[in-house]
Amino acid sequence: MNGASREALASARERFDALTDNTSVDAAKLAEELAAVTALLDREVSLRRVLTDPAQAGEARAELAGRLLGSRVGGPAADLVTGMVRSRWSRSRDLTDALEELAYSADLVAAQRAGQLDDVEDELFRFGRIVSSNPELRRALTDRNATVAAKTDLLHTLLGGRGNPVTERVVIRLVAQPRGRSLEAGLDALSKLAASRRDRMVAVVTSAVPLSEGQRQRLGASLAQLYGRQIHLNLDVDPEVLGGVQVRIGDEVINGTIADRLDEAARRMAG
Repeated sequence: MNGASREALASARERFDALTDNTSVDAAKLAEELAAVTALLDREVSLRRVLTDPAQAGEARAELAGRLLGSRVGGPAADLVTGMVRSRWSRSRDLTDALEELAYSADLVAAQRAGQLDDVEDELFRFGRIVSSNPELRRALTDRNATVAAKTDLLHTLLGGRGNPVTERVVIRLVAQPRGRSLEAGLDALSKLAASRRDRMVAVVTSAVPLSEGQRQRLGASLAQLYGRQIHLNLDVDPEVLGGVQVRIGDEVINGTIADRLDEAARRMAG
């Protein structure tokens, strides 16, 4: 997002945080209702354009949204949506993208309140790894000819009772409503959103063998000192790295593996 949409999203996030700071607000219900509004605006493109039309006064757009939502959503969701509609958006799709982000954020708030946000982060990462290593599963979850019900049943079989209910809920929504993203991109975005709930950065750590608890703590402390922020470690094991660890934070890679050093030595010899 850029320009007006970036400012509108920042305001929406502030309103969302103020709203969910009140523990009387049912975060799971809020997530469900915001997701429903996102799906509605995805389907009804003309409505989405009307609600973001800069030629109409913000208050008029908010009043229209209030009438349309009526009794379909609760007060917290209605207040949040009408507030977002009052804002100016650079593109009509940016409004639905923002609504989707807040829907997922509300689910993560529910996990955070229950003290289970770390579990959800780890499960999202592990599920992403499972999908990337299993082409057959990926095809089944992204098959455009398969029904949403069939994909949901498959996810219930894979995740039901084995992980956090929030993880299952957000993954099912992502698969049912991909909104033009690849499954991997959607899972990565969810993982980063979960980390941002505590203003943490996500580091993907790849090592030849599993790290011990002491190694994880030392690595986390070193990265936190380096970046000046708390770092959440997503751990992966890949025997091909031979030894050491590779750390990826966003687009930055810190590579200390034996394989990398051998590659560098080979390049120097070839040069």
